Amino acid sequence: MNKYMAEVFGTFWLVLGGCGSAVLAAGFPDIGIGLLGVSLAFGLTVLTMAFAIGHISGCHLNPAVTVGLWAGGRFDTKDVIPYIIAQVIGGVIAGGVLYVIATGQAGFDVVGSGFASNGYGEHSPGQYSMVAALVTEVVMTMMFLIVIMGATDKRAPQGFAPIAIGLCLTLIHLISIPVTNTSVNPARSTGVAVFVGDWAVSQLWLFWV
Repeated sequence: MNKYMAEVFGTFWLVLGGCGSAVLAAGFPDIGIGLLGVSLAFGLTVLTMAFAIGHISGCHLNPAVTVGLWAGGRFDTKDVIPYIIAQVIGGVIAGGVLYVIATGQAGFDVVGSGFASNGYGEHSPGQYSMVAALVTEVVMTMMFLIVIMGATDKRAPQGFAPIAIGLCLTLIHLISIPVTNTSVNPARSTGVAVFVGDWAVSQLWLFWV
């Protein structure tokens, strides 16, 4: 598996595992998954993939991470665009698989359910404004990158980076799901938005800026 395919596969798992838990399992509160469960699911996808493909591609799974590492001088310029393309492809494939599964339930409404898409205003879980959503995403993405840069620094304790990064993503979701449904990852947002269309696509810009 080369590094680009690793990014496709890893981002596929992030979107399928994280958004899948939100779309499928969170619809059954009796089994105990809610905001905490969805947050853990996203963190666990990163944790598991860090061990599975970290040695192949670095396990970015996120255009924001790729650009952040490049800006910090820790990633080759020639790989930035191919990584982002691979991540978006992985996210969209996962969105497609999730769409096939979810629509297998009688009466499932992709647009009405939101399909784990990110949004603001009336499409924010807590009805938060565009400004609140933008501030949340910028700050949460910044904190995520700080943790990644610190945890993967050669001076950091070795072997613990996947745990720190996975737990950081879990915490970010616990904070920001009510605001935007939590993106901090344009590939994750795109992967499900293209199957919702409508408002999800029209608001997608905020999660790419």
